[in-house]
Amino acid sequence: MPRILIITGEASGDLHGANLARALKAHDPQVSLSGIGGAAMEAAGVRLVREMGRFDVIGMVGPLAFAAIIQRFFAMRRLFRAESWDAVVFIDHPGLNLRYAYFAKAAGLRVFYYIAPQIWAWRPGRIYWIKKRVDHVLVILPFEKAIYDEAGIRCTFVGHPILDVVAPHYDPKSLRTRFGLAPEGRVIALLPGSRTREVRVLLPILLDAAEKLAHREPETKFILAQASTIQDNLLQPLLRQSAVPVTVVKEQASEVMAVSDLVLVASGTATLQAAVVGTPMVLFYQTTALNFWIASFFIRVKWIGLVNLVAGRSVVPELIQREATGQRLYEEALRILEDRSVYDAMKQSLVKVRAALGEPGASSRAAEVVLASCQE
Repeated sequence: MPRILIITGEASGDLHGANLARALKAHDPQVSLSGIGGAAMEAAGVRLVREMGRFDVIGMVGPLAFAAIIQRFFAMRRLFRAESWDAVVFIDHPGLNLRYAYFAKAAGLRVFYYIAPQIWAWRPGRIYWIKKRVDHVLVILPFEKAIYDEAGIRCTFVGHPILDVVAPHYDPKSLRTRFGLAPEGRVIALLPGSRTREVRVLLPILLDAAEKLAHREPETKFILAQASTIQDNLLQPLLRQSAVPVTVVKEQASEVMAVSDLVLVASGTATLQAAVVGTPMVLFYQTTALNFWIASFFIRVKWIGLVNLVAGRSVVPELIQREATGQRLYEEALRILEDRSVYDAMKQSLVKVRAALGEPGASSRAAEVVLASCQE
């Protein structure tokens, strides 16, 4: 009976880990799954050895963050040595997972990386550490495989797992009824991210844009997709400061996107999720001036949005750093919503982006690779 440990650290990774877990059980019902994740992974049959939200240090600063990271390193080292795992699968979250991979490899474990670091975008030097710490990389974009092949790292292209998360079709009218929205009328989705720091910074910007849009069109409704990693006690005080009512829906980002005419979304996996759903969007992001300055030295791509990167051109607007304001979000939203030719052109481009990602089944193909390796 294979014993597999799955480790992630974010809401999007929790969803992908859950799909991988279901695929592993479908291929081998006897497989034993443990991991670090959230509610989605637990519901998929993963025994959580650490709960993702309580075991994350993102957003902390200074000595407390350093102490928490050191404690977590020791905890992970103990975890890898505590049981005879047949494989460890890391999902995304490279800032910490690549470091944990060191401890997993040192414990003599077989290490997989699913949704590998985007070394083609920034920090290409990470490939050196991947080669030392990871036995097999499972990549989700077709152009990534050539990079790992050239470096001599065992690699398999499995397709993009977002196609396993998003349903082929949604019924917007029935979803609007479920969420308490009128079947007709403009609805705009707000996605402030899945990390505490992101929400604190980005949600006020979204709410500023929402107030401006509501002033322009009072009948506009707003719906927010709350990630599993974001607690009510963070979200609700921010929402109470807004003059615009916002419907909050937990852990149903794809459904929120499907009922909406436009998505205002923080840069990240959710942008590609919106593209697969097919809803036009405005992408934005803001970080500290220091972080942005440092990142500017390492970023090697023209766009930061996965939608534009997959398309190879500017399909959706990107408002980054100083441009990421409520006013600019308002202006771009109006430009898209009030010019039907712009709106329809973006929807057609998103269809092409979805087609470029291949066929669903990435989780199943990844599971096959992991289980086959366990049987070697």
